[in-house]
Amino acid sequence: MKKIYSLIILLALGLTVKAQTIVNRNTEIEKMVKAVQPDSLKSYISKMVSFGTRSTISDIKSKTKGIGAARNWVLSKFNQFAKQGDGRLTAFLDTVTLKADGKRVDKDILLGNAVAILKGTDANDKRVYVVSGHLDSRVTDVMNRTSDAPGANDDGSGVAGVIEAARIMSQYKFAATIIFVAVSGEEQSLLGSGYMAMKAKKEGWNIDAMLNNDMIGSNNSSETLIIDNTKLRVFSEGLPSFELEKNAKSIRQFGLENDGKSRQLGRYVKEIGERYVDQLEVKLIYRNDRFLRGGDHTPFVENGFTAVRITEMNENFDHQHQDLRTENGIKYGDLQEFMDFEYLRKNTAVNIAVLANLSKAPSAPTEVKVDVKNLSNSTLLYWKAPLNGMAKGYYVLMRETSSPVWEKKFFTKATELRVPYSKDNYLFAVQSVGNDDSESLGVVPSIGR
Repeated sequence: MKKIYSLIILLALGLTVKAQTIVNRNTEIEKMVKAVQPDSLKSYISKMVSFGTRSTISDIKSKTKGIGAARNWVLSKFNQFAKQGDGRLTAFLDTVTLKADGKRVDKDILLGNAVAILKGTDANDKRVYVVSGHLDSRVTDVMNRTSDAPGANDDGSGVAGVIEAARIMSQYKFAATIIFVAVSGEEQSLLGSGYMAMKAKKEGWNIDAMLNNDMIGSNNSSETLIIDNTKLRVFSEGLPSFELEKNAKSIRQFGLENDGKSRQLGRYVKEIGERYVDQLEVKLIYRNDRFLRGGDHTPFVENGFTAVRITEMNENFDHQHQDLRTENGIKYGDLQEFMDFEYLRKNTAVNIAVLANLSKAPSAPTEVKVDVKNLSNSTLLYWKAPLNGMAKGYYVLMRETSSPVWEKKFFTKATELRVPYSKDNYLFAVQSVGNDDSESLGVVPSIGR
């Protein structure tokens, strides 16, 4: 009877509602996902390993060895893909001279990030989506610039995923702009990503989301013989590191400790990744990164952008930051032979599905509010249309305050919706929905009086 009464309320308001909507796969995005090739990923890894070391402080003049040769090769791949398109993909090496810091840079270096920009088709849409991996590698001593450091998984896997995403996505059109980047200097304290994040903030880039891929190609840890390529971690911060003091009062008052923009992106990665990639569970990790460690998304969140880290479920420390050697029958080193290219395929596909959905979708709804003028056991939300793109409708997302993921989706073509659930007991957000059913990121409502 209660369900019937709730439905009568909604119908009386003239609002179209579908609870727990089942969202089908977009055929074009599914085609992109299926285009990811393990053999292509393997060929990229093989080439990166062939440069010996890719240490940030290694040789930049050789054409066959060191970080210089490696970044030039990545640039050549981006330029190869640019020739296959209609001129929307452009690539370049973004360089900056860094002075020795007496820590992890012992002499002045020319740091270089290999960048490819896939320009959006809507000139009025300024949204930017960034996907990254770090090109540099290391052995046990981070200051060792000469010993072989294959870096097959750390982070050849992330860069391979970025290259493959550029290859596939450059053949399609998206309203928003996508930036593919292989950054340098991660092992030297996030130098390349730090440079890019500060540049983006200074120049006012409208980065809607950033996906950092670091070690996405190994299926087992050093402490267990269990091999599992069915789980992928996504690290995201719940409280915003940027201007936290400014927003802490409202976050505390409204119980939004778990609803920062990066956490919302983490939920989005889980929903979209699991929608398009079979036999893969995306695990939400409630930290910005691993315990007391960092990654290339960190400079972005610290500069106010929405960013997450995507990484394998279990790290194998025998194959990470290790000199190449065999001790007590254990083979150490980040070698290609320890990779799982089917696992890397799935994790690359997650990135493509998420990027495609975001960049095809309208931008998020604006001025999203929850009405508090009257006490009620129902909740009225209202909003305005997105700034970019055409929305055929909107999803109101809902979950219990203790739930890590959105549990229900209500669809409406209107710009307001009253749902028969109390704002005391549930959390809400609103997404724009495009004509092809692509969804924007969710927006948590502010107070409407």
